Amino acid sequence: MLIFAGVFGFAKVLQKFEFFKQVAIYGGFIFLFVYSLKSLYGAFKNPKSLLPSAQHESKFSKIVLLTLAFTWLNPHVYLDTMLLIGSISTKFGDENIIFGIGASLASLFFFFSLGYGARVLAPVFAKEFSWKILEIFVGIIMLLIAFSLLFTKV
Repeated sequence: MLIFAGVFGFAKVLQKFEFFKQVAIYGGFIFLFVYSLKSLYGAFKNPKSLLPSAQHESKFSKIVLLTLAFTWLNPHVYLDTMLLIGSISTKFGDENIIFGIGASLASLFFFFSLGYGARVLAPVFAKEFSWKILEIFVGIIMLLIAFSLLFTKV
């Protein structure tokens, strides 16, 4: 829902007003660039590991409320889905619906994989080295996306 709000709502504003398009492009670049540096810095300066708790509280209402809070109270959901994906979708013109469907399917696949893969990957991410590799990978991907915003004709 938020991806399509970005593709068909925010993207239309960007196409109509050149100023907002420039703000979105350069703002998206700055946001991704800073977070990529933060990720790369964290890979070497902030040791991390995943040590899951032995306690498992699975109260349904708590799980639902936490899920809703992580979804709707998270500012990144709006930055990523509406601002970033919305601004990137302007590159596709009339074919932005295909982009929106692809982004939605990729998101669905990513979050289901993340949810179900967490149990499998928990032992891997108990090691600090695994987090370093992940942080470096995420940092490089964000840098690539950041510079693609600057150098791709919109």
